[in-house]
Amino acid sequence: MSDDDQRHMAHALGLGRRGMGKCWPNPAVGCVVVKDGRVVGRGWTQPGGRPHAETEALAMAGDAARGATAYVTLEPCSHHGKTPPCCDALIAAGVNRVVAAVSDSDPRVSGQGFEKLRKHGIQITTGVLAHQALHDHAGFFLKVEHGRPWLTLKLAMSLDGRIATATGESQWITGPAARRAVHALRASHDAVMVGAGTARADDPSLTVRGMGDVTQPVRVVVSRHLDVPLLSQLAQTAQDVPVWLCHGPNVRPELISAWQGVGATLLPCHLSNGRVDPRSVLQVLGAAGLTRVFCEGGGQLAASLLVHDLVDEVQVFSAGIALGAEGQPALGALGIERLAEAPRYELVDVTVDGVDVRHVWRRSAAS
Repeated sequence: MSDDDQRHMAHALGLGRRGMGKCWPNPAVGCVVVKDGRVVGRGWTQPGGRPHAETEALAMAGDAARGATAYVTLEPCSHHGKTPPCCDALIAAGVNRVVAAVSDSDPRVSGQGFEKLRKHGIQITTGVLAHQALHDHAGFFLKVEHGRPWLTLKLAMSLDGRIATATGESQWITGPAARRAVHALRASHDAVMVGAGTARADDPSLTVRGMGDVTQPVRVVVSRHLDVPLLSQLAQTAQDVPVWLCHGPNVRPELISAWQGVGATLLPCHLSNGRVDPRSVLQVLGAAGLTRVFCEGGGQLAASLLVHDLVDEVQVFSAGIALGAEGQPALGALGIERLAEAPRYELVDVTVDGVDVRHVWRRSAAS
């Protein structure tokens, strides 16, 4: 693995991240075409999942792609879907080498893309910056292999782990810089999810604001009884930005009709211990095509996701304020009696957002 290979793959990974939150159900792939040490084409998966990154990069490169090297963050597709295979485009363009970060776990592609390219005399190199690519494509792999999206849990809390005062006041515990960072995180996910309690208490819009003209994430509310006000911001804007309601069985038919009438999508889920089963919720969202979900609470939904080992990453925004024991905790009851039973995560990053500190934790390999 040469330094040049790593540098160009890092470029491709950066391009691929531009598609995060915009190209589901497809993976957010990046591609760079290099000839004689010079980048002649670059691209990333476009909104809605097509055109693919390779097609975009080859179109920019034009005739310069002949004899060039293509750096791709994921094995090029070899099957006919809604667009022709990227393998065919690479072969037709005349590239003589393809460098891929990781292979595709989709059974329609896995290994077959590389094999097709080799049969046409194209040299294949794999494993370049694979660790970064595996993380970037983790949501796509989870959907393909386990039927569920990647789940990021966001907690914005006081020094003592509270998300609101005893009376429910929570705006704003964190400062403007942290809130802007949260909007960027929303934009990089396919959907933003909250529980019904948060939807009722905060009446959130759950949209991306202050980031220019961006693709808005799907707004997901988990509500067993669909007991979210029909005069809420979510209901009033459902025609403009998608609202998906994950509910339990035996919901009153008039509520289903009312929510469908304002433009929401209704997704029935199974129950577990009298609540909407979070495993069922993520399976339903995965089946609908989502690859990355950003959960913003509340405490009971967050606790349920943690208990069922469904949280892949935790983004904690900690503010320099103390609210005391009477404040509302960031997490609901987990039912943990021994430390060995507690969910564990590994710290991967610490940054300062204005006056607040952000900790990023990912699932521990030991958990």
